[in-house]
Formats: sequence, C-alpha cells, structure tokens
Amino acid sequence: MATAPKDSKRTIALVADAQGAQAKKLIENGAAEARVAMEKGMEQMTKQAETFFKAAEEAAEFGRGNIEAVTKSAQLMAVGFQDLGKQVFAVTQALTDHAMESAKALAAVKSLKEAADIQAAFAKASMERSMAEATKLQEATMKLAEQAYAPLTARMTLAAEEFGKPLA
Repeated sequence: MATAPKDSKRTIALVADAQGAQAKKLIENGAAEARVAMEKGMEQMTKQAETFFKAAEEAAEFGRGNIEAVTKSAQLMAVGFQDLGKQVFAVTQALTDHAMESAKALAAVKSLKEAADIQAAFAKASMERSMAEATKLQEATMKLAEQAYAPLTARMTLAAEEFGKPLA
C-alpha cells in the first residue's frame, strides 16, 4: 500500500500541473483579449478625437470667413456712405447755386409779374431737380445696400449649405 499514496501524489501533481497550465492559458488569453480591446478602444478614441479636432478647425475657419465677410461689408458700407455724402453735397451745392442765380434774377426784376414768373420757374426747376436727384440717390443707396450685404449673403448661403448637410 505504500505505492498507492505515491501514485495519488503523482496524480494530484499531474492534475495540478494541468490545472495550472489551463489557468495560465486562460490568463494569457484574457490578457491578449484585453490588449486587443484596449487597442480598438484607443483607435476609436483617436478617430473621434481627430474628427472633433477637424470639426473644431472647420468651425474656426468658418468663423474667420464670417469675420472677413463682416469686415468687407463694413468697408463697402463706409466707402459707399462717403460716396453718397459727396453726391448729397454736390446736389446741395447745385441747388444752392441755382437759388443764388434765382436771387440775382429776382434782384434785377422791374415788375411784380416778372418776379412771380422768375419765382415760379425757380420753384418748378428746383422741384424737378430735387426729384431727379432724390431718385439718383435712392438708386445709389439701393446699389450700396446690395453691394455691402453681398458678402454677408454669401456667408449665409454657405452656412445653409454647410450646416444643411447630414452629419457623417
């Protein structure tokens, strides 16, 4: 009976070795699977970070474009207002010159009828000239508005196109 305990010890040792090998294999497989899962997770996080940074960069670029459009619009508006101011000054100067000519003509009249005729002609010419110049100024103002708002309109159109796209 002396051999029986020796055999059972050997059997236990073999079973223990087999169990140990199996446990080691399970641990190694688990570690490999964890490594693969971690690598996939890192890869996904990297892709998401790249997507986020790209979106942030595009948003910043879009913002720069908006600022450029506002600046361009303001420049066009400033130049346009200067031009309109020059036109208004020229119209005012022309009307003043016309009024001075009329005043000189009135100073040289010899009769009340002649004064009334000069005054009526002056009033008619002043009204016609004022209406014609007002129409020109209105057209120039509308043209300025179209030109000054063109960069902003272009940005709004671009924004509608860009942000109207479905997300990828």
